[in-house]
This record gives sequence, C-alpha cells and structure tokens, in this order.
Amino acid sequence: MAEQLDPRVAVYIDFDNIVISQYDHIHGRGSFSKDKARNGAGKAAEKLQQATVDIGEVLDFASSFGAVAISRAYADWAAPANTRYQKQLIDRAVDLVQLFNTAGTKNGADIRLAIDVVEDLFRLEDISHVVIVAGDSDYIPLAQRVRRMGRVVVGVGVTGSTSAAFKSACDEFSFYEDLVEDPAPPVDVPVEKAVAAAPIADAPQPEVAKAPTRRRASAPVTTAAPPPDPQHAAAELLVRALRVAQRADTVDGWVNASSAKQQMKRLDAGFGEKKLGFKSFTDFVRSVDAVETKEDGSLRFVRLK
Repeated sequence: MAEQLDPRVAVYIDFDNIVISQYDHIHGRGSFSKDKARNGAGKAAEKLQQATVDIGEVLDFASSFGAVAISRAYADWAAPANTRYQKQLIDRAVDLVQLFNTAGTKNGADIRLAIDVVEDLFRLEDISHVVIVAGDSDYIPLAQRVRRMGRVVVGVGVTGSTSAAFKSACDEFSFYEDLVEDPAPPVDVPVEKAVAAAPIADAPQPEVAKAPTRRRASAPVTTAAPPPDPQHAAAELLVRALRVAQRADTVDGWVNASSAKQQMKRLDAGFGEKKLGFKSFTDFVRSVDAVETKEDGSLRFVRLK
C-alpha cells in the first residue's frame, strides 16, 4: 500500500440493514416486517420517525479516522422508508446506490457492497480505513478479506441486530447508539434576534377617512428572516469536530488545536477562520464560549467545557 501522510477512509452503508435494525431496536424485534414499515403508510410513518437514523453522526465518526474519500449507501431508494433520507445523504456527498428490492424484505446489498469494497481497495491503494455500517454476519468474510489486504476495518451496527462474530472480525467496532446518545452542548455565540412583526400586522387598525391611508395601514407587514450567522455556524462546527476528536485517545478531552482544525476541515471543507475576521485559529477558538483552551509550550489544546 502506498505510503501516505493523512489516512483516507472509505465508508460503505447497508442502509436497509441499519434502518430495519434501528426500527426493530426501538419497536421490538420483527416490528419492521410486521408493521410493513417499508411502505411508510399509516402508523408505520410515525414509528419510522421515532426510529430515525442520524447518518450524519455516522459520517462524522468515520471522519475521525481520516479524510473520507468514498461514501456509499446501498438501498432501494424508491421505498418510502428510505426516500426520506435522500436529501440528508446527498447533502453529505454520499453516493446513493440503487438496489431494487426483489425479496419483499431486504435487498441483498451485501453482495454488491462486498464487490465494491474489494474493487475499490485494489484500485485505490491509499485507502487505509474501511468503515462498514451494517452488522450482519454476512459481512464477516468481507471484514476478514479487508484485514488481510492490510486495511483497518471499522464496524458500526445497532444493538440487538449485530453479529458478535462480525464485531470480532473488525479491528474496531462501535454501536450506533453510542455515536448519537450524547447531544451536542449548546454553543453560546451572540446571534442578533429578528424583531417579530406579526403582532403589528395582526393588531386592529383604527378606521381612517382617507382610502390610501387605510390601504397602507392594512397591508401586511413582513420582516425577512435574518441570514444565518456564519460565526455561530462555525462555532457549532467546532463543537462537532471536538465531539468526534474526543472519541479518540485524548487526555482529559484535550485535543491539539491543529488536529481540531483539521477535523473541522474534514467536516466542512469551506471552513476558514480568516473568512470570519479572525487573524488565527486560536483567536477563533477563544471566541467560542462552549470550549476552553490551554497552552503547553508552543502547543495549544482545546476541549469542550
């Protein structure tokens, strides 16, 4: 495998597997099939909402191992249970692989996914980590083969639906619930609040003699929503990056500032502190109330409060 400075990660998601497993984890084993949740009709629609999968957390976790070079999700994207995730995945630059459902339950993504993994690893020698988001025992031979090819295998699965043998076949394994159970701490960055104009528009207007005046008074008053605050968004990005980085081996949660910035760039390639008016990354970090910093000689560290 070619020598490289920054690890590169390939993420493969058996999306049907993770959606069904999460649904059964929340509502009981076999509930997805029993409720015919794939069609997303009736009560199943509400239950699907309760068992929503936050794939963004999974991708953030994958980025903690290095730059994500490949991300693919395999499913029948015409099925209502999966269709509602399309925008979320496309916004995160995930390649949606269409697999037509012929069995009435799962679509047999394991064969297609396994072929793609092996083909990608032969073609791209710089891939150092392979993240398999599934849990089926069907993926054991794939994990074993990837390890024999000298890559690190990271598994992600749902509690109650993950094979113990698959976990053993991985170099590292995390349960989906462990990636999302802790909500992000609030980010205290001043944001200018818009003045609500609705009460003015709805208030009764006095009758006036002149028609032009009456037309102006009765016209609805609207105030455009303020544009997103880029500093607030950057602060939230920093919090996300630190949450991801702190899953790795850190001392009391302290993360090297340069590593934190690198992780932020992995999550959002458009980040740049100079665009926000800061001379340095350290100045930006110090402006975020949700984090704290310390210095050790020439090194600077940051962590969540």
